[in-house]
Amino acid sequence: VQLQASGGGLVQAGGSLRLSCLTSGLPLRVMAWSRQTPGNQREFLAATTSDGKTNYADSVKERFTISRDSAKSTVYLQMNSLKPEDTAVYYCNAHSYSGKEYWGQGTLVTVSS
Repeated sequence: VQLQASGGGLVQAGGSLRLSCLTSGLPLRVMAWSRQTPGNQREFLAATTSDGKTNYADSVKERFTISRDSAKSTVYLQMNSLKPEDTAVYYCNAHSYSGKEYWGQGTLVTVSS
């Protein structure tokens, strides 16, 4: 299974970005996004299951939306009302139906004040 994240970049506070994670290989039961800043643990943000259920961290649930396009084998993270504290490397990860976990490379999001 390969996961390829993209869509990061520099945005001003209050702006929006949409991250994409293109998957290939196996069907995936759960797709999720996390982020990490230097010196800190990786933080869960949002997840979506193959039957359409979603789950969000309290810190982002009013601003971020996870979605999944199965036809394109892609999961998205729409991020609105971005804040400087959202600056981080964002990672997508996935769980297969056999329970294995996979991680993609990160994509850097920088929010300027």
